[in-house]
Amino acid sequence: MIIATEAAFEEVFMAHYKGMYSYACIMLKNEVEAEEITQTIFEKLWEKRDALSIETSLKAYLYRTVHNDCLNWLKHKSVVRKFQKEKIYSMKNESYNAEEKILSAQLNEQLGNALRELPEQCRTVFQLSRFEELKYREIAAQLGISEKTVENQMGKALKLLRMKLVDFLPLIIVMIAILKKI
Repeated sequence: MIIATEAAFEEVFMAHYKGMYSYACIMLKNEVEAEEITQTIFEKLWEKRDALSIETSLKAYLYRTVHNDCLNWLKHKSVVRKFQKEKIYSMKNESYNAEEKILSAQLNEQLGNALRELPEQCRTVFQLSRFEELKYREIAAQLGISEKTVENQMGKALKLLRMKLVDFLPLIIVMIAILKKI
C-alpha cells in the first residue's frame, strides 16, 4: 500500500498532477478533457488505495493510466464523430425523400391541371399513348380515326403541355436529379 494517508496522497498529487495533466493535454489537445481525465485518475487512486497493487513505480503507473485513459477518450470521440456523420447522412436522405414527395405532388398536380385543359380528343390520345402505352395504330383503331390524326393530336398535346408546364421545367430537372441519386 503506497498511499496510506491523506498526506501521502496529497504528496503524490502535488508531485505528479501537473505532469500528468500536461501529458493528457498533449495527447488530447483538449484542456478540459485533460483535466477531467487527470482528476478522475486521482479520484480512482484514492478510492482504490487499499486494494491497489502497483508492480512498477508509482510514476510509471500514473502515466500509463493517463495514456490508456486518453486513448480510450480518443476512441470514444472517434465513435461519436462516426455516429454523427451517419446521422447527418441519414437526415439528408430523409430530407431528400420529403423534398422528392413534395416536388412530385406539385408536378402531378400541375400535370393534371394541364391535361384537363387539353381539348378532349387531344387528351384522350395523349392518355392512351402515355398512360396505357398503346401504339398509334391501336389508338386509331380504338377511336375510329386515322393514324395521321393520332399523330397530329399527339403533337398538339405535347406542344400544349410543354407550354403549360414551362414554369415547372426547373422542378422536372430537380426531380430527375433526385431520382438519379436514388
